[in-house]
Amino acid sequence: MTNWHEHININPQTCHGKPHITGTQVMVSVILDNLAEGLTFEEIVKDYPALTLEKIKAAIAYAAQLTKTEELQISHENNSNFSQSTSSQGEIESTFITLAKQWRDETRGISSTNQMSMHPAYQQIIGMGETIIPLLLRELERKSGRWFWALKSISREDPVPSEFRGNTKEMTRAWLEWGKQRGYEW
Repeated sequence: MTNWHEHININPQTCHGKPHITGTQVMVSVILDNLAEGLTFEEIVKDYPALTLEKIKAAIAYAAQLTKTEELQISHENNSNFSQSTSSQGEIESTFITLAKQWRDETRGISSTNQMSMHPAYQQIIGMGETIIPLLLRELERKSGRWFWALKSISREDPVPSEFRGNTKEMTRAWLEWGKQRGYEW
């Protein structure tokens, strides 16, 4: 079995203290979510170049070890949802605004979408999960097309037709329509 201790780190200053691959902002949960959605190891490495096959196996080994010591409580109201404590919407929005500002300030002048998307603040935004989709759609509508990667990573969907890839206006329109169809309000 893979020795996950060599590849997994938990640091309160990184990824909101969530388990992540050492030296990266890629959380274990992101890797597991990708695997659960059916992505291959190769596809995950392509999306997250800082990862290797060994690091993905370490994430799986970490999760396996965790299930031996902890259980998630399944809500009886809806078996597809896990019980969890959530932050207030105000706290979530405040954290998002802070991270988005940090990301903008620290990536000013960078044109590579890959570099911008791998920035630690951007990865932390992705790590905030589905609760921030309305905030991303609001930002997309107001300011920038740079939230496409985050929306795709969090939602595991891509509503942009292939003929509109690279067309920020059409990509924005597709994502905003996607959000409205799913009942998001921003």
